[in-house]
Amino acid sequence: MKKLLNTLFVTTPKSYLHHEGEAIVVRVEKTVKLKIPLLTLQSIVCFERVSCSPSLLGLCGRRGVHVAFFDRRGRFLARVQGPVSGNVLLRRQQYRKADEPVASGEIARAMVGAKIANCRSILLRALRDRPNQPGDRLRMGCDELEMALRRLKEPFLPVDTIRGVEGDAARAYFGAFDDLILVEKDAFSFTSRNRRPPLDNINALLSFLYTLLAHDIASALEGVGLDPAVGFLHRDRSGRPSLALDLMEEFRPFLADRMALSLVNLQQIKPKGFKKTETGAVHMDEETRKGLLMAYQKRKQELIHHPFLDEKIEIGLLPHVQALLLARYLRGDLDGYPPFVWK
Repeated sequence: MKKLLNTLFVTTPKSYLHHEGEAIVVRVEKTVKLKIPLLTLQSIVCFERVSCSPSLLGLCGRRGVHVAFFDRRGRFLARVQGPVSGNVLLRRQQYRKADEPVASGEIARAMVGAKIANCRSILLRALRDRPNQPGDRLRMGCDELEMALRRLKEPFLPVDTIRGVEGDAARAYFGAFDDLILVEKDAFSFTSRNRRPPLDNINALLSFLYTLLAHDIASALEGVGLDPAVGFLHRDRSGRPSLALDLMEEFRPFLADRMALSLVNLQQIKPKGFKKTETGAVHMDEETRKGLLMAYQKRKQELIHHPFLDEKIEIGLLPHVQALLLARYLRGDLDGYPPFVWK
């Protein structure tokens, strides 16, 4: 259990929430674990097997505190709120910003800048950790990513230009990605990013992790009342969670790419788990997918220092924290959206 940004995150299974007067009480197997005044909260986020008393839900509705429920994998289940809701105002503001080129550009710039900085951190760490190995492509990639970050500092960049910078940065980053793979190069070599379908083992692994991440982020956005389908960098398209893809840019390098590299380099994932079909598409077998899901959930339980909040949180809460920060910016509570930059 942790309180962040006036939100109570309840992550302990079998927790039961009720109230005593104007205070929320969290019990686990009849033991009181937390007691907190309701007036200090704007929302409650419950994961896995967490239950709330009907009277607490009624009190939260009357006090304007919404309660969101997620399953053990972080997928959004439901959101309970009272008759007076600020959701419509938040979403209308989201839609206004999405239709304003300057406002969209500022949000897109922040998210893309964080992605590029996080990609560069991965390359820099590889250079630092392997000083005696050739690193020309890694150094070149770092230089190109630094140039991309400088381009993003130019004033009044339109969204199309930001997309171009992001595309150039992605090519520079993935151009050095193969040098980050240290073992079983025959099975896990990387030449370029491809998808729909992935044509090699690494791309199949990355696509699977990106899909998991996109689901988590879309759920986090639903939990705070934002529309996952209306983005700022990725434009509207039927069936596409554009805002989830926007927010996902910050997390791709830190969570998905690093995890893929760790699994391969530590030989925790085997080449035999990948099969190529007659069409050239590569798929993972059921055992490999199950192992990846377990590793992903374990990774989400690890702690990291959040640079904006200046405190440690579980990695699995990162999408929820960033969704809350984005909602606060859209409401006008923050002067700018603070993206997640890994340090």
